[in-house]
Amino acid sequence: MDFSSLLFSFTGRLNRASYWLATIGLLVVAVLVLTAAFTIAARSAVTIMVASVVLLVVIWGVLALITKRLHDRNKSASWVLLFYFVPPILQAIGHRTGSTSLILGLVGFGISIWATVELGFLRGTAGPNSYGPDPLKVR
Repeated sequence: MDFSSLLFSFTGRLNRASYWLATIGLLVVAVLVLTAAFTIAARSAVTIMVASVVLLVVIWGVLALITKRLHDRNKSASWVLLFYFVPPILQAIGHRTGSTSLILGLVGFGISIWATVELGFLRGTAGPNSYGPDPLKVR
């Protein structure tokens, strides 16, 4: 899988090693670019534009990586909604309501732990599945 399809395509499957390498690489690049942008020209319009573009590319890349990793686990991309969007929504609701903050925070944290285990530690479907061939067999 080439670099552009790794970060920008939502089709195919991705094994655990490629997922971790791409995720860590994306994080390092984002931190370096944003640090450089804010160090060189703090709070200028150009810095805000650069930071916005980098943030959008990182979000797109993360969603593509998660989608392909879910495909490797033979799950649809709709699981992204649960893993990526529900925990911060629960935290925001808990923060606004106050009394249920701890419960909603714990539920969101539990979902985040589940997502980390599901995406980063569990092996994908052995052999081909409905999303493509086994990425460990394609070499």
